[in-house]
Amino acid sequence: MEKEITLIKSDGWWKYGVVYQIYPRSFYDSNGDGIGDIPGVIEKLDYLSHLGVDAIWLSPVNTSPMFDFGYDISNYNEIDPVFGTMSDYRTLIDESHTRGIHVIMDLVLNHTSHLHPWFVESRSSTDNPKRDWYIWDKGDGGRPPNNWISIFGSSAWKYDSSTGEYYYHSFMEEQPDLNWRNPGLKEAMFDMIRFWLDLGVDGFRLDVINLLIKDLKLRNNPVRFGIPLFQKNKYNRNRKELHGLLREVRKILDQYNDTMSVGEIFMPPPGEPELSAGYLGSGEDELHLAFDFSLIFRLWSARSYYKCIERWMNAIPVNGWPCHVLSNHDQPRSMWRYNWGNEGGKRSPVAAALLLTLKGTPFIYYGEEIGMKNSRIGRKDIQDPFGKKFWPLFRGRDSSRTPMQWSPENNGGFTVGRSWLPVGVDYKTINVKNQMEDKFSLLNFYRDLIEIRKQKKALQQGDWVPVMKGYNGIIAYYRVFGEEVIFVALNFTGKIKNINIHNRAQWKNLLSTHKSLHTHYTNLKFSLDPYEATIIEKIGPFS
Repeated sequence: MEKEITLIKSDGWWKYGVVYQIYPRSFYDSNGDGIGDIPGVIEKLDYLSHLGVDAIWLSPVNTSPMFDFGYDISNYNEIDPVFGTMSDYRTLIDESHTRGIHVIMDLVLNHTSHLHPWFVESRSSTDNPKRDWYIWDKGDGGRPPNNWISIFGSSAWKYDSSTGEYYYHSFMEEQPDLNWRNPGLKEAMFDMIRFWLDLGVDGFRLDVINLLIKDLKLRNNPVRFGIPLFQKNKYNRNRKELHGLLREVRKILDQYNDTMSVGEIFMPPPGEPELSAGYLGSGEDELHLAFDFSLIFRLWSARSYYKCIERWMNAIPVNGWPCHVLSNHDQPRSMWRYNWGNEGGKRSPVAAALLLTLKGTPFIYYGEEIGMKNSRIGRKDIQDPFGKKFWPLFRGRDSSRTPMQWSPENNGGFTVGRSWLPVGVDYKTINVKNQMEDKFSLLNFYRDLIEIRKQKKALQQGDWVPVMKGYNGIIAYYRVFGEEVIFVALNFTGKIKNINIHNRAQWKNLLSTHKSLHTHYTNLKFSLDPYEATIIEKIGPFS
């Protein structure tokens, strides 16, 4: 075990640290049942500490019937047995904190499982005290109350014959939406948030947070092209009343020592940075962080990436803070998107350097640091309900949720049993063990990037000053904090490119995919090899 570190909560860990997302079912299986679990995460904490991450975010581990693999919660205050016990979760928090790693919990506040006791009570009768904890309506002459569409493309209203009314579900019918206008429901949820904070959780990732409040009058959404399927979601998401609710959540978090929240702002491609940034409020009174997925929705292009980043940075309120992400459990892995023309392995270090040197909090999706790719999942192996429903037009999200590839052993070292999803076919070559032993591997490049980020305040807190904005395939920028100046140059192309910036000073190499660390510069005039990422630091005054 590495040297133990006592966790010190200090203002800004969520701003200046690196967050690592874990999909628990696929990270590491400790008991041989083929499903990753919390004891498995605990066993791999030393790996995460070695990588250098400051926080881990676990996708939902609450009790669930798993219709949507944990995003349908039936008990907010317990851990599902498939992942372990409450004792295991407490151990995870303690062991993480011992290593200086914070723990972020995934909370689903928009909906519950249809098997949650609250919903069982709610649907039992029209006069049950919890009836109004969910969204019910009599409908309109035997039809659903309005034209709202679920994510599955059909009506978001499910008729319940036992009481003769419809309930609303943004997603699956097994995931009824909660009514956040009800004071009793709201207080119960606030109590649940306090429960986990009291247990030692350091923050929350808030699932589809912009869906929480719906139109009180249940008005029809405007339709596009006269087709309800292509409707504008005017009345069932992004309601102005939500901002007041988020301010209440923020007040709860602020009562604890340096906790945080990061919100998933649910929207279709290509993303809308201004909308995401709007949920930061003033930057100090709503969400601490909000995801903008614009980079995930873009193909590989320096200019396209730069425009996304610039738009996102400009949207952040003055007192707010950006965050950046290249992959997650709902979207194809970045390595898959970069791999057109088999260039993915060359492009991944450039993307890693971008992610970890921009101003803002970087989020790494498990396996991204070794270049894990999407796996092709056959129909018989599909677990994701979206894949089951829309096959073969959409094969679901399983391909980006396959087991972590730890070693060239059977099942990639993930389990000694039969893994819940097939392990990627390339696990014998792309795995942690091989890359730990290769000093030039992507894994060690990530580790070096994170270490440099920890050492340099300019990379943690400094201003972002772009100087080459994606034209000609190059993104280059300064990060500046006081007298500390760092220059980042990224070549997105397979051709040699030139940096030619009139800025005489003494510079030294901090990290590069191609250049020696002993390289010294007297100005910013040098060439970049194909897919080169170079980070240099000013060591002398400008002239």
